[in-house]
Amino acid sequence: MKDKTQYIGNELELFALASNWKDYWASQVIPHLGSRVLEVGAGLGGTTQLLISQMEKLTQWVCLEPDKRLASQIESTLANATRNADKVIVETKYLAEYDPQTHFDSIIYIDVIEHIEDDRKELKMAMRYLKPGGHLIVLVPAHNFLMSPFDKAIGHYRRYDKKMLLDIIPKSAKILVHKYLDSFGLSVSLANKLLLKQNYPTKKQVVFWDNFIIPVSKKLDRLLSFTLGKSVLLICKRV
Repeated sequence: MKDKTQYIGNELELFALASNWKDYWASQVIPHLGSRVLEVGAGLGGTTQLLISQMEKLTQWVCLEPDKRLASQIESTLANATRNADKVIVETKYLAEYDPQTHFDSIIYIDVIEHIEDDRKELKMAMRYLKPGGHLIVLVPAHNFLMSPFDKAIGHYRRYDKKMLLDIIPKSAKILVHKYLDSFGLSVSLANKLLLKQNYPTKKQVVFWDNFIIPVSKKLDRLLSFTLGKSVLLICKRV
């Protein structure tokens, strides 16, 4: 672990308000988690708290967070978990520094891969930490045409379309889920980029998106067969 590691984004606290969005993508992810999970880039622990509270058969959840400041706050976040907080282990390190002899039922990257310069290398390495039949779960922001000063300010190297994300997954993996989420949010983001040209969302905008846009997207996504969206979800299996 390098002491100079420090996450440059400050959106974690802002998007902690997006409970409807989190519940939406979590409902797609939870059936694939298994009982032993590795979360890469755990941040403040919001994703951890959300998912462990809904898992009935969790035996261990390992949080990897290389930023010491963020990692130190995970325990307090987990005080809000309704179950399984005692099964969480926090490690202040990168995946490359983790014990290579350890294997998991699933490894998750929730809004993390876009922060990693060599994303292909990272996911190839992640597959080696999975048990045979284990699941790699990746959620990322969609579409490079939506790249903004906000993305750059929080350390995004890129956004993804479905093909870009599929291209960095090891070819031997079996794809289980590969789709866009938040179709209505996509149109709102595009309008903001073209018309408002606002660089950073406000608290009110995040709450509005979560309370009004996401409920519409949940219905619209299904009608559109998940072919449009502001985020991409991919779940694959190690075979």
